Amino acid sequence: MFGSLRRALCAVAAGILLPLAGAGVQPAGAAEPGAGGRTVRAAEAGAGYWHTSGRQILDAAGQPVRIAGINWFGFETGNNVVHGLWSRDYKSMIDQMRSLGYNTIRIPFSDDIFKSSTVPNSIDFSGGKNADLQGLGSLGVLDRIVAYAGQSGLKVVLDRHRPDAGGQSALWYTAAVPESTWIANLKALAARYKGQNTVVGIDLHNEPHDPACWGCGDTARDWRLAAQRAGNAVLSVNPDLLIFVEGVQTFNGVSGWWGGNLMGVAQYPVQLDVPGRLVYSAHDYATSVAQQSWFSDPTFPANMPGIWDKYWGYIFKQNIAPVWVGEFGTTLRSTTDQKWLAALVDYLRPTSTYGSDSFHWTFWSWNPNSGDTGGILKDDWSTVDTVKDGYLTSIKAPGFPTGGGGDPDPDPGTASCAATYTVTSDWGGGFNAEVKVTNTGTTPVNSWKITWTWPTTRQITSMWNATYTQSGQTVTATNATHNGTIGAGGSTTFGFGGTPGGGSTPTATCTAT
Repeated sequence: MFGSLRRALCAVAAGILLPLAGAGVQPAGAAEPGAGGRTVRAAEAGAGYWHTSGRQILDAAGQPVRIAGINWFGFETGNNVVHGLWSRDYKSMIDQMRSLGYNTIRIPFSDDIFKSSTVPNSIDFSGGKNADLQGLGSLGVLDRIVAYAGQSGLKVVLDRHRPDAGGQSALWYTAAVPESTWIANLKALAARYKGQNTVVGIDLHNEPHDPACWGCGDTARDWRLAAQRAGNAVLSVNPDLLIFVEGVQTFNGVSGWWGGNLMGVAQYPVQLDVPGRLVYSAHDYATSVAQQSWFSDPTFPANMPGIWDKYWGYIFKQNIAPVWVGEFGTTLRSTTDQKWLAALVDYLRPTSTYGSDSFHWTFWSWNPNSGDTGGILKDDWSTVDTVKDGYLTSIKAPGFPTGGGGDPDPDPGTASCAATYTVTSDWGGGFNAEVKVTNTGTTPVNSWKITWTWPTTRQITSMWNATYTQSGQTVTATNATHNGTIGAGGSTTFGFGGTPGGGSTPTATCTAT
């Protein structure tokens, strides 16, 4: 899905509805009675990395969790960063998402953000907004968003939305962005956030559609085979991630929404090298996006559960795998759309009744500038559309433990780091400098300390993104709250001003914990 109106094709949905198998899965999330009538409450669900069992997603302790989140787009556009930062600070956005009861953010991106020439734009830094994003590339901004989301008790699913910012592609590759680049970039993301379990998984490609096929065996078009190649490549780097695989448009002559047709799973399931990592993802929309035959059926909206069963719901109901509706949305302007959303929310199963034994979802979108759906926020990027948000109340779910630094019982590895000191400007009477802190070890860095000694007398006048002490010509800088955690291979920066200018560049040393 993207901000401008998009096309979606369908044929008449016909066929026998699939059985509503209970699969022997019990509702989850309730407290259990203990000895003597006591109520023993389980630890807060959602800690660590996640895995699957049947139709449920489980946390590191085996407790069921429910993804109940929101799409925040922009990294896949020419802005190369989530939208709305031209209006607000990113932390206030995430705080608001959390306060409304969303527990996961799906973040679309394009492969353009991996290019060294890509620079995020349209970020407002006035009045202290987004201060710690200054000077960062797109991946650096993404690092900050992931870190703050984890601190706020939200999880993140990264969505490879497009090969480039120019527009959606039918296949997972183009002439300019071959499959090799797609897989290399997915592996780079898996490595970048390894050990940071805020990022629970990767959505491999957004909305494959005709001529993409499922199970046809043509390696140039068979999305199921491509998803296996990419999913296994990601898991070779980080075997703890969930792999989210969307559907196609057409299977055996029956068409539906782009990415929304998972009928082929019954005959041709995705097979990954690491068990318990696969989640199927469907997209579903209303008439504000495109007209479909089922909206004009005389039995609408009573016909919709059968439509959803046919395309993707059977996977959950037959206990094959978890199902995540990664995108669904509407402007709600028509009565048809209002009935559609009410029916879909009911189909996704109320949390109060079913707990985490439910479909997972991320609503499209947080952004108000989605042309054919609008968003949870209104055009001022601050006011909540309480009517639209209200439809989702019954399927929202609890947030997750804050942090996201790694598994509850991780391999201790080696914590180490390096610092690079660079003078960015010098006007004689003073200077500015930046220090890049890089995790050079095999485990996440939870905090860091940088020390250097100038050969001549200098004095720091201000510092940002770190705190410092100075004794004579020796300076010790320690991380701020928001940038202490650095994943293996990742980096962060801080900067400062000093006086006088000139002089040689000192060697900075880094200590990590």
